[in-house]
Amino acid sequence: MAADPPVSGKPVFRFAPSPNGRLHLGHAFSALANEALAQRVDGRLLLRIEDIDPVRCRPDYIDGIIEDLDWLGIRFEQPVRRQSAHLADYAAALSVLRVRGLVYPCFCSRQDVRAAVARRESEVGRPWPVDPDGAPLYPGCCRGLAEADASRRIGAGEPHVLRLDMARAAILAGGDIGYEVFDADGRRRFVRAQPARWGDVVLARKDVPTSYHLAVVVDDALQGVTHVVRGTDLEAATDIHATLQRLLGLPTPLYHFHELLIDAEGRKLAKSRSSESLATLRERGVTAAMIRQRLGFG
Repeated sequence: MAADPPVSGKPVFRFAPSPNGRLHLGHAFSALANEALAQRVDGRLLLRIEDIDPVRCRPDYIDGIIEDLDWLGIRFEQPVRRQSAHLADYAAALSVLRVRGLVYPCFCSRQDVRAAVARRESEVGRPWPVDPDGAPLYPGCCRGLAEADASRRIGAGEPHVLRLDMARAAILAGGDIGYEVFDADGRRRFVRAQPARWGDVVLARKDVPTSYHLAVVVDDALQGVTHVVRGTDLEAATDIHATLQRLLGLPTPLYHFHELLIDAEGRKLAKSRSSESLATLRERGVTAAMIRQRLGFG
């Protein structure tokens, strides 16, 4: 899979929201951080719409994202990449992993996984390990399923996901999987990835033929992204991304993880908690200049 080189050798940054709600102050901070760091190194700034979820993502939210970012005064290069228009790119990457024997079908529902974990905990007499997001690691129920049996069940239309065999992936990827992190002054440090702590992550579902992890890795490569600036809530997930980049022969960008904005109760701002949107702030008379000043970009 060929990746586009940066145009004129310039650094390439991207802001990549999902259109499953209106943007809030946390999104504004991340977008402005990307803008500021790109300007500091005379870099390019791209906008990507991560709309692979056909249920939660809506066209009116895409319009809202464009409206909010335009109101903030952030200018992005055109055209804007929408993930839903590039499913073939993710299918090609998934095919590479399949050929290498790194992907297997899993027919377990969430309830099946919970039941399997409960059985394992009862057997070993201690809590089952969890991933960095706090979810129980997949116990591998379908990992050893015979190919003929799996093909029969897929042919019968049984719902399934495709998981990455992380143990095999670690072997084929080799040692020293990691990535470089840069700070606001440009200093770098190497971070060794720990993909095993995520277990056999899902790379595709029947209704969504890719996952955030796979799509973001492919997009960054195809768009020639050199610098990824995002919140600390995605820092641990970079273990998975660096591993997929190694397996797919893709470049690994430099990463910068900014702090998250929190609400009065100490929780990060989130659409799922109906954090106050930029649109609501705008309706109350708050200006873009006030937002920039409030977030430290005035």
